[in-house]
Amino acid sequence: MSDPGAVLADLRAESEELDALVAGLPAEGWAAPTPAEGWTVSHQIAHLAWTDRQALLSATDPEGFTRAAQEALASPLTFVDEAAEAGAKVPPAELLAGWRDGREELLRALAVRPTGEKLPWYGPPMSVMSMATARLMETWAHGQDVADALGAVRLPTARLRHIARIGVRTRNFAYATHQLTPPGEEFRVELRAPDGTVWECGPPDAAQRVTGEALEFCLLVTQRAHRADLPSLRAEGADADRWLGIAQAFAGPPGTGREQSGKGAAS
Repeated sequence: MSDPGAVLADLRAESEELDALVAGLPAEGWAAPTPAEGWTVSHQIAHLAWTDRQALLSATDPEGFTRAAQEALASPLTFVDEAAEAGAKVPPAELLAGWRDGREELLRALAVRPTGEKLPWYGPPMSVMSMATARLMETWAHGQDVADALGAVRLPTARLRHIARIGVRTRNFAYATHQLTPPGEEFRVELRAPDGTVWECGPPDAAQRVTGEALEFCLLVTQRAHRADLPSLRAEGADADRWLGIAQAFAGPPGTGREQSGKGAAS
């Protein structure tokens, strides 16, 4: 997509869907453990609220963000968990209100930034649209953790195209995080969207191919489900098969992923 406004609208919709899952939770619901070890529902929302605030700082005070990022990166393996732990101690009503306020401020800030402007981040700088897309991906992925904790089933939407796009674009990053040399050739990726259409990327005649349901691909690249629980995903070619074993759409060191459930595709 090339329309930042459309991406921001989808980010708002994704956030509101997750908001509806947690808005009426009693205290014990906020304390429910999620598939992320040591993280409750409160930790998940606290993480999103903290990251939205960091993105807001990047969009409104780049120098201030750079200083804050330098301090955080002094503890590169722990600063994310530490922020989530601190946020999870906030009473649920206050935590929810803070997340709502922060994400609205971020949407307004990104909407007025020049499309081509680069915003500083913990890795390479990101364009406004890339920042919005990354926030949507994280909201969807952590929303899946919350849904799994609460036993809720979310219906897939066309917003998955953003996560799928990041999943494809981060192919070489996934190889690099595992100290592997990325293949020189492009892969063909064909994913069945929620409406039955097919999202296509890469040369039609590529020897290395990945096919399957868009939902399952998104669960894989965000490491919210084990590959063995995603039966529609198919790889043709050794390189494509290896990619599906290491795919990672989020920044940072290689994730631990999810254990195999043995129940087929994840919800």
